[in-house]
Amino acid sequence: MSKKVNLGRQGFEPRAYKNAIDISFTQLIPPPLPQEDIITVDEFFGLYDSLFYEIPATGDINSHQYLINRSTEYIGFTEEKEQDIQILLDEITSLREELLTTQKELFDTQVSSSLELQNLGATQIGTQITPTNNNVG
Repeated sequence: MSKKVNLGRQGFEPRAYKNAIDISFTQLIPPPLPQEDIITVDEFFGLYDSLFYEIPATGDINSHQYLINRSTEYIGFTEEKEQDIQILLDEITSLREELLTTQKELFDTQVSSSLELQNLGATQIGTQITPTNNNVG
């Protein structure tokens, strides 16, 4: 009862197996988007402009508020920067008020000085014109 079994090895040459066996990891890579689904930045803004009034103003997603929040986060604009801007605007307002007060004081001083000079001139002219007649008789 002995039977003879031939064991043979079948294989590929080192260069030939690449043609016969797919060794890439295509299962792990998502398939590329079809070309017609990809839009350019110009096309995006064209669609955005055409849909502008149809987009809800507020909401967690798909709204103008969402776009603002996401873009603000992306460019790094924070509430701290907004607060810094408000502090600077308040300082500008304060400085403008101070400048206005100083300009008013300067104007009042100039008007006062001008009136004093006019009064002084009128007094001198008045004394020169006024005859002093001590010989009343």
